[in-house]
Amino acid sequence: MNSITVLNQVLVLLLIMGTGFYSKKIDLLDENVNRKLSGLLLKITNPLLVISSFQVVYEKELMISLLIVFIFSVAAHTLSSILSQLLFIGYGESKKKIMKFSAIYSNCGFVGFPILDSLFGSTGILLGSVYVAVFNIFLWTNGVVIFRKEKTLGKAALVKAFINPGIISVLTGLVLFIFSIDLPYPLTQSIHLIGSMTIPLSMLIVGANIANCKLSTLFKGIELYFSAFVRLLLIPVLVYLIMKLLGFSDMLLSTCVLLVAMPAAATTTIFAEMYDGDTSFASRVVAFTTLLSTVTIPLIMLLIQ
Repeated sequence: MNSITVLNQVLVLLLIMGTGFYSKKIDLLDENVNRKLSGLLLKITNPLLVISSFQVVYEKELMISLLIVFIFSVAAHTLSSILSQLLFIGYGESKKKIMKFSAIYSNCGFVGFPILDSLFGSTGILLGSVYVAVFNIFLWTNGVVIFRKEKTLGKAALVKAFINPGIISVLTGLVLFIFSIDLPYPLTQSIHLIGSMTIPLSMLIVGANIANCKLSTLFKGIELYFSAFVRLLLIPVLVYLIMKLLGFSDMLLSTCVLLVAMPAAATTTIFAEMYDGDTSFASRVVAFTTLLSTVTIPLIMLLIQ
């Protein structure tokens, strides 16, 4: 994958993001519509995109790749969690929570899937969906603990961590893949068409979210720049070096490194709102890292090459 191709794909996504930004500015997308679209994406279109990506012929090598990505995802989230405990010691508690959360959780779904799809097609989505399944488990366990005063989780929280549309879609897809179950054409085509809405829809939502931030305050604060450095460069480069030393194949190396090179997860702001965190700083971290990732993602791809 040459750098020009990568840059072109990032620019395509950036233009769709710009459309979302403009739509928000002229009030075609307001907060209520954006929230409804996010729910549609998380509960309908994205799960169907995942199921659609599993509609391929079973191959042992591909199954091994899925297992490798699963192990990698557990290791990557664990490593990021440890680093987040060490890197942000000197910061205030309210900002520290946001910085720790953004260091661990990348926007591997909203931004990651469009990039994986544009670079690697359905195989990229297939591998990425396994990473996102592990992401969801960590998000609703470790992610909740970061913001809560209580450091233990109840039964309901644990159930939510393991039973959600993201994980259910991966398990459904795996059953179809392992047992080579071919769904009827009308059903397969419907799943594919609805799932394909995920890519443009996700970038429209990201663009609309960026439009919520005031440009006058977006670029202020050393904490913002350090969070972006950790999220977009430090962790991806560390992951790249480790995977390179372990001798991973080019496809797996590129997919895994790109997934951790994504900007801060959009759920950073949602969790800050849910647990009375610093929503202003959370929104700025998400918006700033998303904008900056249009530069850092092609740089990371150059490093991989």
